[in-house]
Amino acid sequence: MIVKRFAVIGGGIVGIALARALAVRGLGEVTVFEKEARLATHQTGHNSGVVHAGLYYRPGSLKAQLCAEGRQRIRDYCLEKSLPYREVGKLVVAVDEADLPALAVIEQRSLATGVPGLARIDDPAKLREIEPHVAGVAAVHSPHTAVVDYAAITEAMAQDVRASGGTILLGQEVTGLHREGTRIRVQTAVSEQVFDQVIACAGLQSDVVARLAGADPSPKILPFRGEYWELAPERSQLVNGMIYPVPDPAFPFLGVHFTRGVYNDVHVGPNAVPALAREGYSWGKVSVRDTLESLRWPGALPLAKRYWKMGLDSVGESLLKPVYFSRARRFIPELKPSDLTAKTAAGVRAQAWGRDGSLLDDFAVDQNGPVTLLRNAPSPAATSSLAIADYLIDNYLT
Repeated sequence: MIVKRFAVIGGGIVGIALARALAVRGLGEVTVFEKEARLATHQTGHNSGVVHAGLYYRPGSLKAQLCAEGRQRIRDYCLEKSLPYREVGKLVVAVDEADLPALAVIEQRSLATGVPGLARIDDPAKLREIEPHVAGVAAVHSPHTAVVDYAAITEAMAQDVRASGGTILLGQEVTGLHREGTRIRVQTAVSEQVFDQVIACAGLQSDVVARLAGADPSPKILPFRGEYWELAPERSQLVNGMIYPVPDPAFPFLGVHFTRGVYNDVHVGPNAVPALAREGYSWGKVSVRDTLESLRWPGALPLAKRYWKMGLDSVGESLLKPVYFSRARRFIPELKPSDLTAKTAAGVRAQAWGRDGSLLDDFAVDQNGPVTLLRNAPSPAATSSLAIADYLIDNYLT
């Protein structure tokens, strides 16, 4: 019997979930290529750990569909593997009446996509029954929004891959993809192997891998850094679960918020500032090549015209603690500058953008012969990872 050979590029949670699904379902031999020395090094290991319930996503979108399925499956997987899973709940708060129209949109979308247990709250006193220190005129409450450790989940899935006969190669960056008839040769600095199908879940490097495969350069990845402040442990009682703003519908980022993590720490953020390198976790990490590629992209000028003011505000939040603090204090008036003790490790989001300057909102997949490319997988990709894996297999690999 001929056994099909699959290569998965990328050792974040989506790539490992895909490798696990291929291996567990017995669809063929599976090899994962990860350029770093450990799994979950980038987006998976630097996010807030939230298991999203699906409040923000357009009904009928892939995000809405796969988030709803993925949330339940992540919960079940954590229970199966005895991994921490805490339903701390999320409160999306309208600070004043100007936020009410956008809050209504969130409520309508949440009801349309079946967010479990969603409740609208219009009494400020009832808001404070959930979050005693919050300020606002109304909110929607998602009691089943949870927090987990996505890096631990990724490692558990990797054990499943190996137990099912799959191979995970660490420290092997893919440098070449070469068509050989209906098959594809995968080249790294230390090895070459031929596969029947290659699936790239490469996150911040997804457009780089797409170029190796000869795919359309668009969409390109624009890295955005999200910076977190940690709430002083002695002040962590200011937050019970999660306190989120009503997002600006014109901007694909949520804004500064509060999250109690799975290990009981409380962090504030993230903001969203353009990173000066694909893996630019601080202002000091600069890649001239990455920056010039972004500036030369046809979508750079339209993007700048559309979001320049938001961009300046975000840079101010990053460089000036008082600006960041003022954003956060809108939701918790008792907050003091000294309560934000230190910036914790930042994350970098792989935001796909087109030639026209548009920022892609939904998950996006391309296929180029035997190569399948996950071109855009922003939040809630971690929540949706198990569902994304089956979606890719059912729609592109079988």
